[in-house]
Amino acid sequence: MEDENNTMQCTLFEEQGKCTAVVAVKKSMASFSLVGCVFMMLIIWIFAKYKVFVQRLILYLTIAAFFSSIGHLMAAVKPESPVCSFEAFWLTFSDWAVLLWVLIITINLFMNAVYVKETEKYEVIYSVIAWGFSLFMACLPFIGDNYGPAGAWCWIQEGSDVWRFVIWYIPLFITIGVLFVLYLMIIYKVNRQDGRWVGSYNPDNERQRQILKEYIRPLKAYPLIFLLLSIFPLINRMQNAFSKSGDPVFALSLLHAASSPLQGFVNAVVYGMDPETRSRLTWLQIKALLNKRSAHQPIREYPLVPAPETPDLEDVGMFTMKPYSSTKSI
Repeated sequence: MEDENNTMQCTLFEEQGKCTAVVAVKKSMASFSLVGCVFMMLIIWIFAKYKVFVQRLILYLTIAAFFSSIGHLMAAVKPESPVCSFEAFWLTFSDWAVLLWVLIITINLFMNAVYVKETEKYEVIYSVIAWGFSLFMACLPFIGDNYGPAGAWCWIQEGSDVWRFVIWYIPLFITIGVLFVLYLMIIYKVNRQDGRWVGSYNPDNERQRQILKEYIRPLKAYPLIFLLLSIFPLINRMQNAFSKSGDPVFALSLLHAASSPLQGFVNAVVYGMDPETRSRLTWLQIKALLNKRSAHQPIREYPLVPAPETPDLEDVGMFTMKPYSSTKSI
């Protein structure tokens, strides 16, 4: 349906006011996420945290969430056109990127916690898979021109339910199931390992335990955030897919619109609450680092964990962090 200004009207609800509310909530939450993503990227850049692999994984997820926030900010129902197709393509690409980077972070955590193996050597492969596969999945609906107006914004258009299930619903359900199982295994393994280390004091074991915790701690919140934020979108999609009447529920649509763009914002809150990061968020430290960067002075690597009191201890494993050479500059 088109109005007098040749703009499409929302077909999600008969009352256009409800559609306006859903879109407004979606854009508001996306704005918060956009600010949160910019905050995280600035902190990672200012403190050169990107030199540590786990921080780069967080950075990649933040970039994907930044793209997703832009996609959700574009949310509006438009006539079928190249602009509408681009909005739909961008939403699909960015949401797939967020999904895949969360999955990669979880797999990395699983390998660290369960098999005590690092996966940094696969970083390039991770990037190719995350960005490449997201682009591939976002391009598929162009086959048969399946992008177009879809309720309150542009996406895989109404009447293309098979494409919706193939491109998003089925992969999302499977991925969330995998994330949930892996996350439970990670928590179980870490807690069990803690129990094994209780007893007589061993400097090497104690050091490795602390390093393991510090390596896993920065990442373990992000899969959980994704799982929690997926609850209402999943419920709403299941209601839409299996409802006999086929009519959406306004409250569920609002909760879906509020939670789906929030990944970047919640990530930023968790990131900013990290004790080490919070302790660095002082004007004096930020100003000093900015001055160093403007003067092109060497900057040492962001330390993953506090330096051990006994630096002459033998390297105890993959998580031992060696000081970054002061002769290198950024």
